[in-house]
Amino acid sequence: MNPYPLIFKPILKDKVWGGRALASLGKDLGDDASRAVGESWELVDLDATSADGGGGGVARSVILNGEMRGMTIRDAMLAMGRNLMGTVRPSKLGGFPLLVKFLDAQENLSVQVHPSPEYAASNPDAHLKTESWYIVRADPGAKIYKGVAPGYDAGSFSEAIRSGTVEDAMIAVDARPGAFHHLPSGTCHALGAGIVIAEIQMPSDTTFRVYDWGRTGRTLHIVEAVECIDYGACTGDSSEPMREAGSRVLTENPHYRIVEHRLNGATRVQLHPDDARPSVVVVTSGGIELESDSRAFASMLLPAGSTALLPAALTDTSVRSRADATLLEVEIRGN
Repeated sequence: MNPYPLIFKPILKDKVWGGRALASLGKDLGDDASRAVGESWELVDLDATSADGGGGGVARSVILNGEMRGMTIRDAMLAMGRNLMGTVRPSKLGGFPLLVKFLDAQENLSVQVHPSPEYAASNPDAHLKTESWYIVRADPGAKIYKGVAPGYDAGSFSEAIRSGTVEDAMIAVDARPGAFHHLPSGTCHALGAGIVIAEIQMPSDTTFRVYDWGRTGRTLHIVEAVECIDYGACTGDSSEPMREAGSRVLTENPHYRIVEHRLNGATRVQLHPDDARPSVVVVTSGGIELESDSRAFASMLLPAGSTALLPAALTDTSVRSRADATLLEVEIRGN
């Protein structure tokens, strides 16, 4: 089986805070204009999801192209073995060790935290969820919240929860299209209203909510969250928007490495030089063309909103665009 880029069917998730903006990234939201879609799961391999997060049950991406069309990502891992995964191991639960999403926040997402390493070590059912946000678009004045304001500890933050003043206890940051924010597991955070992001994360659905902006009906997990929070400012990488064509590393951590490529019509970039690891291409704006000398494919067009998995054995791939385009190249490190 000759390696080729794998494209997957998006899994759409309706959310109370969602909207219709993901249609501009090529997602088929249907004809019901009242439907609020918050997430498009682009690449996922989870045996189970939380009832109030992923909706419960299995979430597993299905391949849309080539000779493996109709197979799941788990099927592909078993069929291709090292040609797909290289030296990268599956997640602790046996799945693909990365989850990729697009999110449309028309309203504020809940203030939440994912398990800290210490909490996960003592609670086997809780899984780390380090994640990274690349801001695709943002309304003027839109904010993200990343980290707890100076002077707060577990006691004073718990009081802010009880008194409904959590927003005052959070560090707010202006959301700028093209900016990047890395959020290690244990960081208290929230995505503000009027923002579309690409999210790269560890394959976990464990989320503890502490505040839901006055909405009712969704479970809060205050005891667990207060125990997990890393009090203080976010320690993860961040980058302001890149204005000119070029490439830059956004984050390099034990789980993945993300490189942003901003292309113009004269740009060609070589991708995926490491045959030991698979990588993922996420197109955030414009459109690109993948090219290869592989026997399995010569070229492939990827419009904005596309996600493609490049198997480890596919090492001769380059990308170009006929106009301005931006993509994220995610090299998978492990879990």
